Amino acid sequence: MIKIGIQGAKGSFSEEAAHEFAKNHGLDDFSIEYLISSESVLSSVEEETVDYGIFAMENAQGGVVIESIEALAKHRCEIVEMFYITISQNLLGRHGVHVGDVTEIHSHQQALRQCKDYLSEHFWTRPLIEEDDTAESARRLAEGKLPQTAAVIANKNCADLYELSILQEDIHDLKHNLTLFLGVKKPVK
Repeated sequence: MIKIGIQGAKGSFSEEAAHEFAKNHGLDDFSIEYLISSESVLSSVEEETVDYGIFAMENAQGGVVIESIEALAKHRCEIVEMFYITISQNLLGRHGVHVGDVTEIHSHQQALRQCKDYLSEHFWTRPLIEEDDTAESARRLAEGKLPQTAAVIANKNCADLYELSILQEDIHDLKHNLTLFLGVKKPVK
């Protein structure tokens, strides 16, 4: 079975990108390894614990994904494909929490950047806390590892997956919010 390592947790945009990559390359029999960071993805590709790696490179609004650039500088890989997926950022909270109850917002730096106008308009007095992954933030909120009145910015899939409520849909600032993903493998010697 083909193993695809992704930058992100279950429910992340990287998981969506991995399914797109698999479809583009006719990979039917594959499993996804949730490696959270670009660094973990690239080291796993290099060590051959996964066959392919998927990670975000750049977002139309949020710019270059710094952690991916830093990881690429440390590891060798061969780029198999560069492709875009549409990103829909959503404000998620625990059941019973309303937008007005939100005391802080957690998400990946990229998601916070992609929603900066929305956040400055609606949550300018609330702390924005950077996390290592959007979906991981959702999981932590669901498990009670974040305050009850915290909200997260994440993929809609995370609402169902982690039993959270969608407080507000499509809060990203750009109408066509695209992220460039890379599909990589170990280079042939």
